[in-house]
Amino acid sequence: MRSVLSRHLRLIPAATMSEGDSIGESVHGKPSVVYRFFSRLGQIYQSWLDKSTPYTAVRWIVTLGLSFIYMIRVYLLQGWYIVTYALGIYHLNLFIAFLSPKVDPSLMEDSDDGPSLPTRQNEEFRPFIRRLPEFKFWHSATKGILVAMACTFFEAFNVPVFWPILVMYFIMLFCITMKRQIKHMIKYRYIPFTHGKRKYKGKEDVGKTFAS
Repeated sequence: MRSVLSRHLRLIPAATMSEGDSIGESVHGKPSVVYRFFSRLGQIYQSWLDKSTPYTAVRWIVTLGLSFIYMIRVYLLQGWYIVTYALGIYHLNLFIAFLSPKVDPSLMEDSDDGPSLPTRQNEEFRPFIRRLPEFKFWHSATKGILVAMACTFFEAFNVPVFWPILVMYFIMLFCITMKRQIKHMIKYRYIPFTHGKRKYKGKEDVGKTFAS
């Protein structure tokens, strides 16, 4: 009897391990339903972003419409001013990054390495490369509006504050930041917009042909 029991006790751990290995393979070898769902959702989202890339005007009209809806909601609710202030600061930082060159010219004054901005008319054409591209600027700005709008549904984000002070702070910060950016543009002589390479036409042949 003891030999039979000991034989069964030896077989139980082995069976348990083999069963656990099969379960582990089913869990780790195959992605879960939740992972597959969010992965598929991310693929669809990225596909829509890729399709919207060439429609710059439409994208920004939608973003302006969302910001208008958000401002109406804040006005009707008479609250969430601190969220609006944070959204304004976030958009201002995005805008400054959009106007700034990818490589700061002040860091390249004493070095000849890397591309630099053209400072004379006869220099080689170099397109303006932004620190924050237009598409990423739009995407981040739109996400910021959606996050701020979602915050207006939670009372925890409705911090009581005297909103005229926030408006005054934002105007001051905007003026100081833009003044600094304009000075930087004037000092290093660049314009954050590229209209394309200038084309030069040769002289037209104005000579007359004579019939023989």
